[in-house]
Amino acid sequence: MADADFDVLILGAGSGGYACALRAAQLGLKVGLVEKGNLGGTCLHVGCIPTKALLHAAEVADSARESGQFGVNATFDGIDMPGVNAYKDGVVSRLFKGLTGLIKGRGITVIEGEGRLTGPKQVTVDGRAYTGTSVVLASGSYSKSLPGLDIDGTRVITSEHALRLETVPSSVIVLGGGVIGCEFASVWKSFGADVTIVEALPRLVAVEDEASSKALERAFRKRKIDFRVGTPFQSVKVTDDGVAVTVEGGDVIEAELLLVAVGRGPSTSGLGYEDQGVAMERGFVLADERCRTNVEGVFAVGDIVPGLQLAHRGFQQGIFVAEEIAGLDPRPIDEAGIPRVTYSHPEIASVGLDTAKAEEKYGADGIETVTYDLGGNGKSQILKTQGFVKLIRQKDGPVVGVHLVGDRVGELIGEAQLIYNWDAHAEDVAPLVHAHPTQNEALGEAHLALAGKALHAHS
Repeated sequence: MADADFDVLILGAGSGGYACALRAAQLGLKVGLVEKGNLGGTCLHVGCIPTKALLHAAEVADSARESGQFGVNATFDGIDMPGVNAYKDGVVSRLFKGLTGLIKGRGITVIEGEGRLTGPKQVTVDGRAYTGTSVVLASGSYSKSLPGLDIDGTRVITSEHALRLETVPSSVIVLGGGVIGCEFASVWKSFGADVTIVEALPRLVAVEDEASSKALERAFRKRKIDFRVGTPFQSVKVTDDGVAVTVEGGDVIEAELLLVAVGRGPSTSGLGYEDQGVAMERGFVLADERCRTNVEGVFAVGDIVPGLQLAHRGFQQGIFVAEEIAGLDPRPIDEAGIPRVTYSHPEIASVGLDTAKAEEKYGADGIETVTYDLGGNGKSQILKTQGFVKLIRQKDGPVVGVHLVGDRVGELIGEAQLIYNWDAHAEDVAPLVHAHPTQNEALGEAHLALAGKALHAHS
């Protein structure tokens, strides 16, 4: 049937899938977009957007609670979770409405229902087969758990359940000290809960530079967020009042809720990928730097492809694949050049290599680093935030890593990723004018220091 044949047939309408659809349609291709849920996927509905809305509400709560230090007389009377949820859901609803309009306006055919790959160029939805000259797998991810750890949605919850809570818990154990765990820990502490993070790895946000992890740990201690690193989980028992979590060594920690934040797994089970010969590993779809699977004409993007599980990675991969299919020969994405942000209080942001990876690649004597303390930055003093800008460069070469800690530093990562992705040297960045007073100046000051002409830094 004519209306079942497409130039590009996309399975999944999350960040990777819908970006691919929009760009392919822009390039004049006939696009079919299969989605069993809402357009926008995890990021828009149960991920990036709603969690960042909660984090902003948490920032407002902290501002009210601590207003006296700014000479403002305000009172903090507590958190109205129905009101917080209404605000959060309103943000999601407006963005969803806008995305739906974009998809419709570009003439993209949305196929509602659960799709399954039933041929190299065929996806079947509710018994009807659709074909595409090219097929793009973009089925996203789900919240993982641990063997023997049952999620009941009431006492033992995932981030999706956490977004729907109607009250602030009195106490929470967060299992997992990665991005998701630290963000929810930060929110709940600001909302007034007692929080304990349990992490098996030696430090919080272990994917970040060690200096960034240590800075976050210091800040969390100051905020009285308890955390136990290097502490594997053993078991959980649901009690009359909440949960009792046993960790390695036999210690038992009790709280009202247990948030399981141990990462996200690829949503590929039962979708027919392996049946059609698509190469897989631990549930992930294997793809090359051009997002091609081993099956001719079948591409994969987003969280189902090994690597950083970030919405903006999937988004850029979706654009890349659309341009690849259209014959534009786009430049492959440098995975190290993808910016990473943890939106806790304080924030962590980075792009490029951390110290360990830079030493591994260039040798300990082959790199230079500089750390600029935000204490010397006027806007950071105004905001009463602490942290740093850490730069890593190849000796006598370009900047290969930028690491930031402090409130709102996620907003600085745009310039930082340009510096890394354009192979800039410190001497290239140092003469650029950064507006005063901004936190952005801290990037400029750090590059001045790396170029050998530090100004707002003590020798």
